[in-house]
Amino acid sequence: MAVSFLKAPLARMAAIQINNVEKRYGSLQALGGVSLTIEEGEFFGLLGPNGAGKTTLISILAGLNRADAGSVSIHGHDVVTDYREARKRLGVVPQELVFDPFFTVRETLRMQSGYFGLRKNDAWIDEVMHHLDLTSKADANMRSLSGGMKRRVLVAQALVHRPPVIVLDEPTAGVDVELRQTLWKFVARLNREGHTVVLTTHYLEEAQALCNRIAMLKAGRVVALDSTSALIRRISGSQLEVRLARGTLPASLHNLVSHPEELVSGNKYTLRVTEYAEVEPILSRLRESGVEIEDMQLHQADLEDVFIQIMEGEK
Repeated sequence: MAVSFLKAPLARMAAIQINNVEKRYGSLQALGGVSLTIEEGEFFGLLGPNGAGKTTLISILAGLNRADAGSVSIHGHDVVTDYREARKRLGVVPQELVFDPFFTVRETLRMQSGYFGLRKNDAWIDEVMHHLDLTSKADANMRSLSGGMKRRVLVAQALVHRPPVIVLDEPTAGVDVELRQTLWKFVARLNREGHTVVLTTHYLEEAQALCNRIAMLKAGRVVALDSTSALIRRISGSQLEVRLARGTLPASLHNLVSHPEELVSGNKYTLRVTEYAEVEPILSRLRESGVEIEDMQLHQADLEDVFIQIMEGEK
């Protein structure tokens, strides 16, 4: 079954432009001057702890909330002054399982099509349901579906008007492995075909595997913004774990020990390295000192290491 999504505009412009957005709820500053440019075709990660401002930013992007200051546009259409055109270009999968229990899956998707003025959209609805493994549930009542199936319907609703920009707000929270695999396979395909995808998730391994570029928010501010690979290289290096069968770590390597107590407590040492080329010189020093290596493992830093370091470092 062929997929025929809306083509991206020929004119090159940012898919999402966020300029100095501020939002307060009484004394709480939810967003404190956030600026981001997300280019067409990016798979962009928006990460942060609970309360960082991610959902507030998405609500403003979707026109469900209004910023106190700053501006947001989607493909050049301001979400306040040109709301209708901006919203046509955006599909949002919310965190919450919000649905009408009195309709079937197909009826739900037809109504969603109607919100965007789309008639005779059944061929496209069938296609989306096929790719999300919802076809067998097309005539099932929404209230009879499992949580995972309801989550798939939310994704289908976000795609029913063929938006070029897709925002996924914690789409796999509390769902099974099968749904996660199905969803990411489909979303990755959409991204390859030119759709811009913005993802918020607490599953950092998902963000690392999928996102080309990442922004991290804390207390309503952007505290890191870079490509995923650059963040990992810049913030946190690898670790070489060495267990010695005989001898002790030579003094020339003491400055590389991540945990100083290891110099006293035993024969296992965790050494900091920033690139693979540093491993051989370390092994040479160990050989020269006459120690015998019992076991050795190289652990590559990941996005979780980066996230923890940045969040602990930003007070």
